[in-house]
Amino acid sequence: MEILFLIIIVIGIAMAIITHEVAHGYVADRLGDPTARLSGRLTLNPIPHIDLVGTIIVPLIFYFSPLHIIFGWAKPVPIDPYNLKNPKKDLLLISLAGPATNIAFAVILAVFLRILIIILPGEASYEILSGLFGSLIGTNVLLAVFNLIPIHPLDGGKILVGILPNRQSREVDAFLNRFGLILLLFLILPIFGGNSLISPIVGPIMNFVLRILIPGFSTI
Repeated sequence: MEILFLIIIVIGIAMAIITHEVAHGYVADRLGDPTARLSGRLTLNPIPHIDLVGTIIVPLIFYFSPLHIIFGWAKPVPIDPYNLKNPKKDLLLISLAGPATNIAFAVILAVFLRILIIILPGEASYEILSGLFGSLIGTNVLLAVFNLIPIHPLDGGKILVGILPNRQSREVDAFLNRFGLILLLFLILPIFGGNSLISPIVGPIMNFVLRILIPGFSTI
């Protein structure tokens, strides 16, 4: 049972990451950039989305580390801003598509969870369903919230650049292209008393959303 549970969780996490990337590519294609489609990335087949470092090496390191969590990413879909009519606005919409898809996925899973709890009443059923669906819902919410952090290479960095006035947008984009990854690692690595600096921000937001989506959810 535990092995089946783990397999479902891994598949669910993979689907959350893949649909996030496919959403970017689909919106880009609708806005005039066919790069992702022509590269074969508008597919739920996981093979084209595998990134050696982000999909295999990093998750294994995190899982077998003291943190014992599954964390990683898929290969980003290729986007060519020169194919877009309004690159600044369109890149903002493309970036929003990934987190929005994860939130939509989490809401759909939450609806199914509530239906199954009604169909299959009982404490044992509730514990199994809430554990399974809670993990999948939590993964999608985490992906959405984490990716909205306004730092490159996350979606939030592109969204921030997209909403700023042109001059500030260029300055912030240049700064984040140069130092974004360093800032991100500084924020997420548990180098301060075993806790990351971003946890006090991401944690409360996640708890708020999960309390809405999952019946009987207790704070993580």
